[in-house]
Amino acid sequence: MVRAKKSKGEVKEEVKEAAVEESADNHTEDVKKDVPEVDSSGWVPKTRLGREVKAGEISSLDPVLDSGMKIMEAEITDRLLPGLEIEFMMIGQSKGKFGGGQRRIFKQVQKKTSEGNKPRFAVCVAIGNCDGIVGIGLGKSRETMPARDKAIRNAKLAVFKIRRGCGSWECGCGEPHTIPFRVEGKCGSVTIKLMPAPKGTGLRCDKECQKILKLAGISDIWSKTYGQARSKINIIMACEAALRRLVKTRVRQDYYETLGITEGPAAKTEQACEATAESANSGEGNDE
Repeated sequence: MVRAKKSKGEVKEEVKEAAVEESADNHTEDVKKDVPEVDSSGWVPKTRLGREVKAGEISSLDPVLDSGMKIMEAEITDRLLPGLEIEFMMIGQSKGKFGGGQRRIFKQVQKKTSEGNKPRFAVCVAIGNCDGIVGIGLGKSRETMPARDKAIRNAKLAVFKIRRGCGSWECGCGEPHTIPFRVEGKCGSVTIKLMPAPKGTGLRCDKECQKILKLAGISDIWSKTYGQARSKINIIMACEAALRRLVKTRVRQDYYETLGITEGPAAKTEQACEATAESANSGEGNDE
């Protein structure tokens, strides 16, 4: 059997692709362990919200998220929400004879041009405080490290609050360990359904969704997925859409006490409830 000889251009392209793959694989372990801390001491804000945060007029992220103001600078999240935890999503896979098929954090795509193949990398990051606030970001670049930095920045710009509670009829403990009601999210062909679960169930969902839910402060959940769930980016975005629906859904006031619903950090929600109860009691005393 006669094999066709490869041209010099094809051989060069294969060598270049192999070098790019090797460099990306070498960066994978370093990225997971070493996440750079942003130094905002020399930060010069460019937006009105940033100037108010730096001046100390706004000291909490809750009024920013409640008012629907758009965060345009990552330093705002660093100032108002310190101690964020970061998880990298396994959205790509390595190529090659021996390591082919293994999941990694960099997804590589190529564009065919007259000059040759131009590779690019995509990174997906989830950040959260493990207490009701989470954010997901996607970054793309021709190099691995800039793609990672872009993803972290975009995740800080896209933080949002979720509702937690105990919506499972099998539990009824009233603690914010799961979600208060069933929600659905869709992206592309993927649809994910998140359902409340009793204590001790764990996170019964995709591994990448588990990372997001842990950062959001959820420890028990059931889920169902429909569609092409092998596409990791779609299932991650579908999970984000489902979590965003928790706040958008209207809930009766008496369900807040029955299901133990908390919005955002649990400690701040408890303080707000105590303040509301005290004001109600004082109002009753004045009426008497």
